[in-house]
Amino acid sequence: MTSTTSFAETAREHSTELKVGRATVRYRVRGTGPGLVLVHGTGSGSVSWDALAKRFTDRYTVVLPDLSGSDPAIDDGAPLTVEMLTAQLAAVIEDSGLGRVDVVGHSLGAVVVLSLAATRPDLVRRLVPYAVYSNVEDEYLRNTLQMLRSLAGSPADFARYAMLSAFSRQYLNRIGRDAVEKLAGSFLPTPDRVRQLDLDLRVSIHDLLRLIEAETLVIGCAHDAMLPVENARAVHAAIPGSRYAELDSGHVARLERPDELVTLIRDFLDAPA
Repeated sequence: MTSTTSFAETAREHSTELKVGRATVRYRVRGTGPGLVLVHGTGSGSVSWDALAKRFTDRYTVVLPDLSGSDPAIDDGAPLTVEMLTAQLAAVIEDSGLGRVDVVGHSLGAVVVLSLAATRPDLVRRLVPYAVYSNVEDEYLRNTLQMLRSLAGSPADFARYAMLSAFSRQYLNRIGRDAVEKLAGSFLPTPDRVRQLDLDLRVSIHDLLRLIEAETLVIGCAHDAMLPVENARAVHAAIPGSRYAELDSGHVARLERPDELVTLIRDFLDAPA
């Protein structure tokens, strides 16, 4: 495992490239204080957290990794596995030198942080998976992902269906038609996104959940059409001593309910041990 570091002009953020197995993984660091790692989900990289990351840098050193399947990561194009992404995340945390950190993950990123907490408890202090699932036994979820995967050969249809799955009806009506049409063209089926979707359809980590010892807050999204909220509730029920909160949101709460999401995370992480 080797890494190289470069500094942004602002000196508030630095970026490191880390060789992990057959992949080159990038992570960015900003802020000062205890470590907080924000892990992206399917179809996005760490930039998906940028708008919210700045709301934690007053108290935390925020680490933003780009794992295999995101655009900045480079690997051999082999099928993704939860174990591979977990190893990359563990390597990023170790390379950061921050010791035990708080970890927040969204969607597939939530699966990865759950896997990390179960298999590398030495790296995780507190854990927040949101819009999460642990397997594809939910037939609605499995069919939603299969339908999205089947549309990969039709980019426009893929993007529009992804939008409908990712955002609630209330949110789409609130932002208006022009913004909806922009969203409908933004999630195209790149080869890496298809690899991520293929992994989404193979996720099976439910048996790991009982091993998690870190203090955990599971956050569900009440109007999640991609990963129905019952899946987050099941994750909560399987993690000993975990807490649960639910947002009035679709799958992408960082856009639909950013203030409420930040408040939930900060209140949980800032509470005395």
